[in-house]
Amino acid sequence: MRLDAGSFLLQWAAGGLLFGWVTTRRREVSLGYGWLIRITYGLLAVGATLVLAADGRAAPAVLAGACAVAAGASLAVSVARRGAGVSGREAVRARRRARVSAMIGRDDAEPVVSGPEFPPGLDLVAPAIGFVALLVTAPGVGGSLPLTVARLLAGALLLGAVSDAMLLGHWYLVQPGLDREPIRELVTWTARVWPLDLVVYLWPPGMVQVWTGAVDDGYRGLLGWIWAVCAITTIGLVLLTRAALRERSYSAVMAATGLLYLAILTAFGMDLLPRAVLGG
Repeated sequence: MRLDAGSFLLQWAAGGLLFGWVTTRRREVSLGYGWLIRITYGLLAVGATLVLAADGRAAPAVLAGACAVAAGASLAVSVARRGAGVSGREAVRARRRARVSAMIGRDDAEPVVSGPEFPPGLDLVAPAIGFVALLVTAPGVGGSLPLTVARLLAGALLLGAVSDAMLLGHWYLVQPGLDREPIRELVTWTARVWPLDLVVYLWPPGMVQVWTGAVDDGYRGLLGWIWAVCAITTIGLVLLTRAALRERSYSAVMAATGLLYLAILTAFGMDLLPRAVLGG
């Protein structure tokens, strides 16, 4: 199973867009976060399209391009309907305005929200295409097809969940009154998909064979142990992040975001290092 930029960018884009929907479906986070997710991962899908096309893999390139177009279309609809706001967020703001008005004895008129709201289900189209593209990409990556598919899908879930959690952690600076449940949900999903990425790379031929010497990594198994450290550190950082989010102070969210920065680095090592070793 070789490591190539096309399949990696497609993994990252598909997973990021999927977990973007996990957050936007809650209708609690402001519109800008959804725009950030669609632009970031839409551009990654464009990069995957270009790399796959340059590599002569036409079918995956077309699907990766369709994923980028779907993300762009979702972005366009969200921008066009921005006047409607986000229902969950507007409900919270309305309750807070009502409490403040009651305390000061003033009846403030609520702002008028007009037009239809963005349909969150639209954010599922792009990742659905992206995951189909991963299935089509798998034969060109090499290795046992079922195992390669499992590794690509597991990697997409892990990279998408941890990256979106970090981006959402930063969004609390923009929307400080946001409830912590959206970021807790992404951190929980990261913990859930971590074992999948672990198991698919332990399955033979995998990192166990690097430790035993059956697969030569060129460093007498050292890269296998580095991968093990990345895997253990990733789940350790995720658990620390969950603990940090239980603290009441606002700075706990920023501490969690810093931990997620580190978790991204180790998660990338967990998914990319074995592909480089096993494909070598």
